[in-house]
Amino acid sequence: MKKLLVILIICGLVLAGYFIFKDNSKDTKSLTKVKVGEVTHSVFYAPQYVAHSLGYFKDEGLDVELLLTSGADKVTAAVLSDDVQIGFCGSEATIYIYQQGEKDYLVNFGALTKRDGSFLVSRENIKNFTVNDLKGKKILGGRQGGMPALTLEWALNTNGISSNETNIDTSVDFASMSGSFIGGNGDFVTLFEPTASELEKEGYGHIVASVGKLGGVVPYTSYNAKKSYIKNNPKVIEGFNKAIQKGLDYVFKHSDEEIAEVIADYFPDTSKNDLTSIVKRYKDSDSWFTTTYIEKKDFEHIEEIMENAGYLKEKAPYDKLVDNTFSKER
Repeated sequence: MKKLLVILIICGLVLAGYFIFKDNSKDTKSLTKVKVGEVTHSVFYAPQYVAHSLGYFKDEGLDVELLLTSGADKVTAAVLSDDVQIGFCGSEATIYIYQQGEKDYLVNFGALTKRDGSFLVSRENIKNFTVNDLKGKKILGGRQGGMPALTLEWALNTNGISSNETNIDTSVDFASMSGSFIGGNGDFVTLFEPTASELEKEGYGHIVASVGKLGGVVPYTSYNAKKSYIKNNPKVIEGFNKAIQKGLDYVFKHSDEEIAEVIADYFPDTSKNDLTSIVKRYKDSDSWFTTTYIEKKDFEHIEEIMENAGYLKEKAPYDKLVDNTFSKER
């Protein structure tokens, strides 16, 4: 009798495992695959990694794959060619695409970061840094026409420093900036985290300022997709926005240590202590919007920054390049 009971229990467990596996397999198959091209891999995007790590995308029926696609120009190219369905980069890139006359242009449907997320790293340790310390200096500022370089130039100009008084070098590829600086190129470099902290820790430079604090509020990094994709896949866009919103809610409600713990797997080469410090640095810099909603005044500030550098032919229509259908207002 005991032997029979044991056999029945074992059979029951096997059957239960079968049905659990079957249900999980079915759930996995029912998820909609979405590829996202992210412009860089940075703690700056902590809310996104929180959403990915805690399964917020899966809760919305999405199987999201994050693909590093260095440079906003490469991100938009990937979206236009359907290599990815969603782009994650500076919203200035969607303005460039629209100005080029693309019929199925890219539309921003959700913002994440509210200011430049790069930090100014100096070769020398400058105490009580001010923008005047940049006069006559060479700064590795990122790709020509990209937001890091444009924001830096705007910040300098609005603080009374003309473009002729500094040398913002835009010839170095975004992914090669830290290596170029380590090799002796430039007096300053703008870098995202954790790269900036790694450089400082290794003794190659000193973080002296947040470019974001100098540049003001903009939809600095936002999610975009082709106009046709948004129209044909509203449930995907809605679910994606909901997941990101949950990620934003989490970072505003949890400690630096808790956030670092959740996103640790995305930065395996960064210690928990360093990761916690970097999260705090971004929090202190007021880096994230509270919702994914893109306000008109913020979008227009992007255009002001572009116009200042001579990269805007004419103002782009906010109502065409921004779709807030799936976002809640702030």
